[in-house]
Amino acid sequence: MNLTPSYMKLRDTGELWRRAEQMPPMLKKCALCPRACAVDRTVGELGECKAGAGIMVSSAFPHLGEEPPLVGMGGSGTIFLTHCNLRCVFCQNFDISHMGRGEEVTTEEVARMTLQLQAMGVANINFVTPTHYAPQIVEAVALAAERGLQLPIVWNCGGYESLPVIRALEGIVDIYMPDIKFFDKASAEKYMAAPNYPQVVRKALLEMHRQVGPLELDRRGIARKGVLIRHLVMPGHKEDTEAILKFIAEKLSPDSYVNIMEQYHPAWRSHEFDKINRRITHAEWEEACETARKLGLSRGF
Repeated sequence: MNLTPSYMKLRDTGELWRRAEQMPPMLKKCALCPRACAVDRTVGELGECKAGAGIMVSSAFPHLGEEPPLVGMGGSGTIFLTHCNLRCVFCQNFDISHMGRGEEVTTEEVARMTLQLQAMGVANINFVTPTHYAPQIVEAVALAAERGLQLPIVWNCGGYESLPVIRALEGIVDIYMPDIKFFDKASAEKYMAAPNYPQVVRKALLEMHRQVGPLELDRRGIARKGVLIRHLVMPGHKEDTEAILKFIAEKLSPDSYVNIMEQYHPAWRSHEFDKINRRITHAEWEEACETARKLGLSRGF
């Protein structure tokens, strides 16, 4: 397997900087996510995500709690970004995503963070909730690549992605990690204020898979390229789980790496919604895993 991150090729041809220069105008009539708020973030207007022209970071550190293929020996180099383009009522990071806890930094500083994390021995650079900061991230990666960054880039997102933006990331992002929650329109509207989420996430998954395929590991078991899909099992939403897993197995690949997550717990505004105001049971999680097995999925859970 070629262990060179894909953006190194774009760096060598000059394409990486060309992409970095093309993306900032997207902030003037923002359509970085499917909400397409059309606000001018360069003059201080805020859309649904509440992000401005700058990039805000909550924290950056080697994360040992991610999936094993991302962690390796030194952790995943996570850069937690502030704000979010989804309005999940059950958000477990609501202080960052909804309340805006973080510090505004420059793309130069983000580039420096990536190099500092690399020096600490992390396995990758993991941008968490990156969608609304795509132009700034691409510029930061271009800066860092010129200064010696040689780690895979992880796009750790909620799956609510704009196809033009995902296409612009081709050859820059090595590992896409969408967290898919609902395929039911009513649930997506009720719990995430995004009724078009199911159709959007299907198209985004197909494009991510077209670009990088199923997750590939090196001889040490560390992820180098591909799609790693998370599915947060929600209480009382068995049909969503079945539909999501069926789509992955049939439309992507049975070789897809799927983390079927059991850690849902009521947070943020979950208490306002009876159906999701409880933890999932272990039986619900086991049933989700058994569904995956019956569909031919076997990696990641």
